[in-house]
Amino acid sequence: MENKKTKLTISGSPKKTFKNFESSKSQGKKTVKIYNQIGKSVHKSGSNKSFGSKSQSFNNKKSIQSKNNFSSKTSLVTSDFEKRKLAEQRATKRLKDEIETKEKKTKLGGKKREVKLTVSRALSDEIETRERSLASVKRARQKELKNANKDENKENSKPIKRDINIPEAITVRELANKMAEQSSNVIKYLFGMGVSVTINQTLAADTAEFLVKEFGHNPIREEKAEEIIQKIKESRSENLKNRPPIITVMGHVDHGKTSVLDVLRSTNVVSGEFGGITQHIGAYQIENQKKKLTFIDTPGHAAFTEMRARGSKLTDVVVLVVAADDGVKPQTIESIKHAKAANVPIVVAINKCDLPEADPQKVKNQLLEYELIAEDLSGDTLMVEISAKTKKNLDKLLESITLQAEILDLKTDFESEATGIVLESKIDVGRGPVATVIITSGTLKKGDYFVSGLRWGKVRAIINDKGKNIDMALPSTPIEILGINGAAKAGDDFIVLKSEKEAKSLSETRAEESKGGKNPLSFATQESAFKDKSSEELNLIIKSDVHGSSEAIKNAISQIKHDEVKPKIILSDIGMVTETDVTLAKASNAVLIAFNVKPSKEAKKLAENEKIKISSYNIIYEVLDFIKQRMSGLLAPDVKEAIIGTAQILEIFKVSGAGKVAGSKVTEGEITSNSEVRIIRDGAIIYTGKVGTLFREKNQVKQVSSGQECGITVKDYMDFQKNDTIEAFSVTSTERSI
Repeated sequence: MENKKTKLTISGSPKKTFKNFESSKSQGKKTVKIYNQIGKSVHKSGSNKSFGSKSQSFNNKKSIQSKNNFSSKTSLVTSDFEKRKLAEQRATKRLKDEIETKEKKTKLGGKKREVKLTVSRALSDEIETRERSLASVKRARQKELKNANKDENKENSKPIKRDINIPEAITVRELANKMAEQSSNVIKYLFGMGVSVTINQTLAADTAEFLVKEFGHNPIREEKAEEIIQKIKESRSENLKNRPPIITVMGHVDHGKTSVLDVLRSTNVVSGEFGGITQHIGAYQIENQKKKLTFIDTPGHAAFTEMRARGSKLTDVVVLVVAADDGVKPQTIESIKHAKAANVPIVVAINKCDLPEADPQKVKNQLLEYELIAEDLSGDTLMVEISAKTKKNLDKLLESITLQAEILDLKTDFESEATGIVLESKIDVGRGPVATVIITSGTLKKGDYFVSGLRWGKVRAIINDKGKNIDMALPSTPIEILGINGAAKAGDDFIVLKSEKEAKSLSETRAEESKGGKNPLSFATQESAFKDKSSEELNLIIKSDVHGSSEAIKNAISQIKHDEVKPKIILSDIGMVTETDVTLAKASNAVLIAFNVKPSKEAKKLAENEKIKISSYNIIYEVLDFIKQRMSGLLAPDVKEAIIGTAQILEIFKVSGAGKVAGSKVTEGEITSNSEVRIIRDGAIIYTGKVGTLFREKNQVKQVSSGQECGITVKDYMDFQKNDTIEAFSVTSTERSI
């Protein structure tokens, strides 16, 4: 309620001084002041009466007025008192009303709610109390939920401890992602340690492990791919059974290795069952007295060292073929070294014993140098004298191999997942990437997931050495596999895994590990910084039919060394020459070599348009000769200079039409009209050019000999002086070759 100002009016003539009005103004708004007029008047009249002497000092007018109004004052006493009382009552009532209204506001229940009386309220005797509204209940619930969420958020905001797998090499970004941290925080921390890195920089495993610990996570060092594979191999050595031996045939070029194998094969394999596959994979099985033997043929050329080494690692027995008429040669010695390095027993087959100039005893004596002692010389090496042409002693050779295999007691697990080694790989036009594998343990089935080097795949088809599709391959079986996601490298391992996920993850781990080892830092030395970098480079692009050939060519090219010219292999791949190869050859100004492959139609057309030559070869040493020839073309020719003669200038003549002519005397040798000359003055060469014309007694001549005088003009030069020397010389350039 609003506080209304009350105005108190009293009838009659007020006899207040101005001081009284001022004092009333100074009082509060709610103060009610009532003057006791009666008391005052009585007191005044009494005083007037008793103290007459004092009243005389007042005005006569005042005393007369007081006397006249005394009667009227007594009549107004009652009415004034009532009015004052009434005013007092009204003031107190107003104050009470204000207090009541305040109390009503503070009560829970309003007037409206007090009127409504329900049964529950009447029974609970809480008529005065008010129920909570729905809005109030809703607000309370929301508050409770908010508090509960705060508690949850506090719990969630606690750092989560994660298990972080750490490979051998990991980038800053990958590590930050694994820890669910910001890359900037990781970089900042490394900066604090005094290490400046970028987001894509690779960290070592030890550094990564330290960072993971510092960020409050649990580091777990990943096992290397090779360790995982080793464990898989170790776990597969149960339920062992005898397996066929793997025999590698090695020896020098043209000593009859393939001839021996062809004879063995034709005697044991039904004719018509050969596939074109044998020429490619060089591995097949034959059966001798119900026992299977797996043979691997290796090339004998010097360039194929890697292939021979691979063959010796995989094999159980090495058959060393030596020609009786040729004896021990460099590749024979190399084959012996490979076999000994692999700790494999050697059976020597002395071939071409049917020739008249054959001397098997000489071969045996030569092999003594390499610790291969024949049994007839009290040694332990089996040596058989054979002839591939007349099929002499071939049965004995097979018996010796079988005997050696029995001594070795070769066993493996047939039930487990297969493992093997890739012998060769190629890209077939119709079938895609094809890998040639020899299974070393376990049984390979269609649909198996496998890893081979950096590649993985699912076995779509298994083809044996006779070109037939088979559903499974037992140990020591040479096969071709379709379904790999790219061309595998020759010599890579082949491991079957349980699932696609395992195969993928293992191949990715290997790929990461191989990345880590690339691009090592090269530090600038004083020698490298100041040496002459004028050496030319011959860019090469090599496409071959199989991976082994590509590898052999690369190794052979790396052996070609020269100070001025270096071969640089930009691309070495398998499969036919494509448009991409031609485009790359044009961009890098490279020589394009096709070894045992043909270019595609599109590539051939593009090469013709771009005028790029595709050099096709079938023999490895032809390729090497061609590369040497091209490298020789980049060499600067040898320039040789020979002084023919010298002449002294005695006088200078001016001839109309010819200009200045040097009158000279030939002191040494001879000067010809087409020879190169240099003008020498005071021991310094002033000019080098060609002879313009030669005059002898006003006649133009081609040659002037020693002791004769002549006139000489030099092309584009006339500033001759007396006593200058004219020196004639010839330049011969000879091409160099590597």
